[in-house]
Amino acid sequence: MRIHPTLDLPPEEMRQLGYKIIDLLVDHFASLPNGKTGAFATRSFLEPRLHEAMPQYGTAPETILKKLDEDVLSYSMSLNHPRFFGFIPSPSNFVSVLADLLASGFNVFSGNWLEGSGPSEIELIALGWLREICGFPKDGGGVIVDGGSIANLIALAVAREVKLPENYEKGMVYCSDQTHSSVEKAMRVLGFKPSQLRKLPSDENFRLRIADLMTEVEADRKQGKIAFCVVANAGTTNTGAVDPLAELAGYCRKEGLWLHVDGAYGAPARLCEEGRKALHGIEEADSLTVDPHKWLFQPYEIGCVFVRDSRLMQKAFRVVPEYLKDAELSPDEINFCDYGIQLTRSFKALKLWMSLKVFGVESFRVAVEKGFQLAALTEKTLRASKKFQVVTPAQLGIVSFRYQAGDEALQHQLVEAMLDEGFAVVSSTVLRGQTVIRMCTINPRTTEDDILNTVKRMEKIGDRLRIS
Repeated sequence: MRIHPTLDLPPEEMRQLGYKIIDLLVDHFASLPNGKTGAFATRSFLEPRLHEAMPQYGTAPETILKKLDEDVLSYSMSLNHPRFFGFIPSPSNFVSVLADLLASGFNVFSGNWLEGSGPSEIELIALGWLREICGFPKDGGGVIVDGGSIANLIALAVAREVKLPENYEKGMVYCSDQTHSSVEKAMRVLGFKPSQLRKLPSDENFRLRIADLMTEVEADRKQGKIAFCVVANAGTTNTGAVDPLAELAGYCRKEGLWLHVDGAYGAPARLCEEGRKALHGIEEADSLTVDPHKWLFQPYEIGCVFVRDSRLMQKAFRVVPEYLKDAELSPDEINFCDYGIQLTRSFKALKLWMSLKVFGVESFRVAVEKGFQLAALTEKTLRASKKFQVVTPAQLGIVSFRYQAGDEALQHQLVEAMLDEGFAVVSSTVLRGQTVIRMCTINPRTTEDDILNTVKRMEKIGDRLRIS
């Protein structure tokens, strides 16, 4: 029987356990190129292996680690694998993993300056660097959150506070049919009805049409509704499409609309020249969402929302109860709990700050450029194979395509067969009612051979499925 009244281990046991965990992590990173992309298991398979009554007494950590390795971690996808091309990967990096370990180990509270002055200063610095990467104005402010879903929620809450102080039921938000589902979820959380979100059909390049937006805004205003916010995409999940940001910014300024840009994965593409051209106008947004756990190679969870005037964030979220009076310090010092939903916040900024310090922004720039190059290679290889139809060309690291000789069902079967095989992961989506396969190539560990061999395997699997 193991009972630990203080919930502590002796120092030597802590070291031994820590070394074992670090060894597991190093082995994971080192084996990624040659290993499988992960494995999927059904609930009926996992339940008998993992379900148990709550333990009354302790178990040796080594036994638990072995169980985790064999029956838990082995049945998850490695989203940092060089051949994980599905959805939007999270390439991650080992330095940031260690930063998360430090933040958790020291149990850092980053909700206010009083309890986390050093961490709060690091967050301000990391936000400044991220703001510079994304081209957002120097006087803009922000806050680090869990991810893009919360970031979009915060941005819409600020927009509502500023542009729609009352008459919520008349407020209207506009976006394209390619906008991320988190925007719709955010609208629900904020109390808006489904009819208050206008999803406009995108153009032939899957971008928001300004002419359609103007028509809808004018029609809604004639009906007594209040147009207050436009959500633009800076890299859609489906195709990597970028809405006409500069033109939208000009229209929104003229009409008094809030422009929120969802750059969750795409915004960091500004690190390279091709990305800056694609994202022209992003710097004119009233608010911006960025997810460093995507194209800035951080482990989950770290997202960010910027607002051009950070005081507006405090207007939307600042609440000072009596038990937080001690935390009210100098106006120059930031309480990040006043800039978003969370009071209790972990030190998520540390991993971004620490990895930028260790590797330098030029390493990140080269890594982002590689994502563009790999996407171009993917498109070229698909076209050369004659087995695939490229549906949308390489843009912001994403290519979509179809196996030409197959129907809708075969596209799904090909994706599932690749998943079962475990060599590479691709994912599917629907564009204009047509099922397509897509690859996202933003992992800097990915090699040209990874791309070539993945396409070859898709060719063979597609041919086999078509014949069977």
